[in-house]
Amino acid sequence: MTTPDPKAHSQARFSQYAQGYVNSPTHSQGYDLDLILELAAPQPDWVALDVATGGGHTALKIAPHVAKMIASDYAPVMLAAAREFIIEKGATNVEFAEADAENLPFEDGMFNLVTCRIAAHHFPDPFKFAQEVARVLKPDGVFILQDQTVSDDKPVADFVEAFESLRDPSHVRALPAYEWEGTCLDAGLVVDQMTTLQREAPMLAWAERQGCTPEVIERLQIMMIQAPAAVAEWMKISHAGTSDALFYHTYVTLKAHKPTA
Repeated sequence: MTTPDPKAHSQARFSQYAQGYVNSPTHSQGYDLDLILELAAPQPDWVALDVATGGGHTALKIAPHVAKMIASDYAPVMLAAAREFIIEKGATNVEFAEADAENLPFEDGMFNLVTCRIAAHHFPDPFKFAQEVARVLKPDGVFILQDQTVSDDKPVADFVEAFESLRDPSHVRALPAYEWEGTCLDAGLVVDQMTTLQREAPMLAWAERQGCTPEVIERLQIMMIQAPAAVAEWMKISHAGTSDALFYHTYVTLKAHKPTA
């Protein structure tokens, strides 16, 4: 059986469910967006890039504080939805570009700031992505990454990954926090700060955002009911098997910079 191209698969799924991500409370709201802005500390003369912008929420958060923001995404339909949302909100300094996160169509040393929020778990090659970030950043440029992360305990991580992939087959892999730190260092970025945070995820709304069928939702409920104790503790599962089923995502937020030569 031929394995689908993960990038094409992700592009197709996010094109199909684009508007749901524009409207998603998880993506459009939250103190994690404030944290990204605080860590980035953008300046009025900066040029910034938001990779895999999704609904455009991070780009919109940063845009008022920089000279120019480029919002990029691999899925044209997703990018069009972000463009409509951002323009509707009155931002006038945002440009839009179709872009593969692992092959960014930008010149070396073009940006003071690169951000990427809740997207990198869809990238087949996180190291190539980090290399591209390092390439397009100016010396002393800032990189802010926020993404789902998993436990250092491999059986727990494997269960969570299976749960995520059942809901969204375009999910590739969420990295443990320490692996993101190493990936950035190997790509030539100096990690300045790294923290984790948790946000609740009502299971039904989370599943429906990806168009899950009743059969898939039932299987997700069963996984939550049958989760081993270590998994249930990591995910903070509650009300499994009911319409109020709830769990928590853990996110890593990382600030790094490109050192001067």
